[in-house]
Amino acid sequence: MDQSGVTAHKPKSPWGTTATVPPAMSTCSLADVMSEQLARQLEEENHNFSSLADPSVLLLGDDAADTTSDLMLAQMLQMQYDREFDDQLRREEKKFNGDSKVSISFENYRKVHPYEDSDSSEDEVDWQDTRHDPYRAAKPQTTPRRGFVGKGKNITTKHDAVTCGRKNTARMDNFAPEVQVGDGLGMDLKLSNQVFNSLKQHCASEQRRSAKLHEKKEHSTAEQAVDPRTRLLMYKMVNAGVLESINGCISTGKESVVFHANGGSLDEQPVPDEVVLKVFKTTLNEFKNRDRYIKDDYRFIDRFTKLNPRKIIRLWAEKEMHNLSRMKKASIPCPDVVLLRKHILVMSFIGQDHVPAPKLKDVVLSSDDMKNAFCQVLNLMQTLYQECHLVHADLSEYNMLWHQGKVWLIDVSQSVEPTHPHGLEFLFRDCRNVSTFFQKRGVSEALSIFELFNAVSGLDIPIGTENEAEFVAEIVALEKRNEDHVQRRGKKTFAVASEDDSGEEQADPPFKADADD
Repeated sequence: MDQSGVTAHKPKSPWGTTATVPPAMSTCSLADVMSEQLARQLEEENHNFSSLADPSVLLLGDDAADTTSDLMLAQMLQMQYDREFDDQLRREEKKFNGDSKVSISFENYRKVHPYEDSDSSEDEVDWQDTRHDPYRAAKPQTTPRRGFVGKGKNITTKHDAVTCGRKNTARMDNFAPEVQVGDGLGMDLKLSNQVFNSLKQHCASEQRRSAKLHEKKEHSTAEQAVDPRTRLLMYKMVNAGVLESINGCISTGKESVVFHANGGSLDEQPVPDEVVLKVFKTTLNEFKNRDRYIKDDYRFIDRFTKLNPRKIIRLWAEKEMHNLSRMKKASIPCPDVVLLRKHILVMSFIGQDHVPAPKLKDVVLSSDDMKNAFCQVLNLMQTLYQECHLVHADLSEYNMLWHQGKVWLIDVSQSVEPTHPHGLEFLFRDCRNVSTFFQKRGVSEALSIFELFNAVSGLDIPIGTENEAEFVAEIVALEKRNEDHVQRRGKKTFAVASEDDSGEEQADPPFKADADD
């Protein structure tokens, strides 16, 4: 109230009444803010907060830790969560890798914290980084571009023996991977220029030879290896269920490779439990005289050609199939034909429990059994010639097996008919092999070569002389001059088909040639 007795009213604020400042609160001046005493106070408070925020203190779970700050609680919870996350990540990594030798690390996904003690040492070397590999070979010291190092008497040129030797040793790493250069780490090896050049030339020649050999094996059937086409045919037989499995090679020859296999089923018909796959070699390098056995055979004369070796081999396999079929009709012990696929002939296995029957040359028989074997061979040759109208053309102790007390004939792919221009010559050669073998084994009943030939062929060539050359000359002359003999055993009398009891001709099993690749 002023002197006039009129009360003075303060103007009203549109924002309402303003709060009065209490007398205890006073405004802080800039000088007080910048004072050293206030700065020291703030520094002490910050130091106390940092000590409380130490992870080692927080994670100990000490009740004395200050948990009144929201920031402090958030940091403690986050650290605990990260710790559990890392533990779970380790378990997942261990479960994912298992016992595998090649493991995958989840290290990049882990939460790294200053409080965590690593299990691995800081000095541990990453062996995938070859820059720190202590076993890495040291590079030889190279000479500068000027060609020498040092001065005066200590000068060393690029032609120094020690320098060149070490450099040549290091250059051996550039050889092909299949060249075994050894492990010279930690050894001060020095190769002279002469030795290094010889090794280099040898490696180059070996690479060229290996490339040629590999190419040859890829395009032909070698000793115990087959080309990709043959392997594909064998795989198809297994996939089709004809064969259960192919066990391995049991025999090799100049014309074929024989594999043992377990039979399956063919067109709902069971296949023998044990069969053999006779794979005819697709190269003529080792058996160049095949054509003389097939080009004059009237059964294949229209299909024979020298231009395509693969077609010749297929004819060769087909020829053995037809010959075996004839022999089986005459009850001659021989393998049964199961299937023919191009140049692969599947036959029954002569033997038992994966053990093939021994060849006649390898079996040990008593004198009575050997005499019995000769009588069987004589009857087989007569039946083969007179009923099957075939000459084995390669009969010997190597192509006769002894199984279950009987002689079995195999390998008849080169067999020809007696009407062949050289049929009688082939027969005489078979008689010579058989007679010589049994005479060496002490069979007194074994016929001579000439007697055996007349007994098998039914001819009556005089045996006035024991000279083999003269007897062969008589055979050759007989083939050329005796037209009546040739006509009696020609196509009309010795037809491919044989007559059964009904008088009708019974032809060989039908064969459908596979399409050419």
